[in-house]
Amino acid sequence: MENHSAQYYFSLHGLSNYLHFQIFLFSLFLLIYLFTLVGNGMIMLAVRTSPHLQSPMYFFLSHLSFLDMCYSSVTVPSMLETIIEKQKTISAGECFTQSFFILLSATTEVFILSSMAYDRHSAICQPLHYMELMNISFCCKLVATAWIIGFFYALTNTLPLLRLQFCGSNVIRHFSCELPSIISLSCNDTFTNQMLFFLSGGAVGLISLFLTVLSYIYIISTILKINSTEGRYKAFSTCSSHLAVVILFYGTGYFRYLRPSSATSVILDKILSIQYSILTPLLNPIIYSLQNKEMKAAFKKMLRLKS
Repeated sequence: MENHSAQYYFSLHGLSNYLHFQIFLFSLFLLIYLFTLVGNGMIMLAVRTSPHLQSPMYFFLSHLSFLDMCYSSVTVPSMLETIIEKQKTISAGECFTQSFFILLSATTEVFILSSMAYDRHSAICQPLHYMELMNISFCCKLVATAWIIGFFYALTNTLPLLRLQFCGSNVIRHFSCELPSIISLSCNDTFTNQMLFFLSGGAVGLISLFLTVLSYIYIISTILKINSTEGRYKAFSTCSSHLAVVILFYGTGYFRYLRPSSATSVILDKILSIQYSILTPLLNPIIYSLQNKEMKAAFKKMLRLKS
């Protein structure tokens, strides 16, 4: 019997079916989610209130923190509900909506990271013209462009889902409605959906990665020309946190979405998804705070005011 997507329900099979392990997972991911909200919220508040953090780098960092909160909120609450609910079902409409916001958040984030790479390039390679190049108007345009690209990319890939029909298994062996998992359950010919997703995702991924890598080629070239070891270390330290975040997010996210279907593994997909959608938003504020004296000082000031 065929069911149209509008009337269909998916069954989300989360991380485990064992009760005691479910309790452990629920507690663990709830704590991670709360720390993610607190950590990224503190960065946003520090950037907004501290006069020392009113620069393009922290402007982009504040938007990255907001995106991390959004990205985590799209997946984690739904996953927590899936862990504790006996009936682990979600309507097709809710599933498609979650898929849309996952794609929107992830795509916007990669272009925010590209903007941050260009910001570091301008600061290190063209320090005398930095404030002129990275003025507030230009920074706002970069952020707006990232959101626009993310919106149209997500819309382009989720609208075609409405034409699909699901008449076989309704079990998504995952804790969230990621697009490849939905497409694989359709009883229609999904070649067009798969090619659209692969080509658009490849284009978005390659463009954002190219912009980031190009910025770092110029950054590394400039750093190597600095005579003193201390000067090279100081220059590299200003972009080391961003580079670590880029490697974490790009490495796991693109390997999850753009690898061939023949290399698909349910367990590996879950591990990768946990890394880029749950752990990376938690690690970002930690990475950016560890070696940043200005951010540490802003946090200490905030804590003193509260106490």
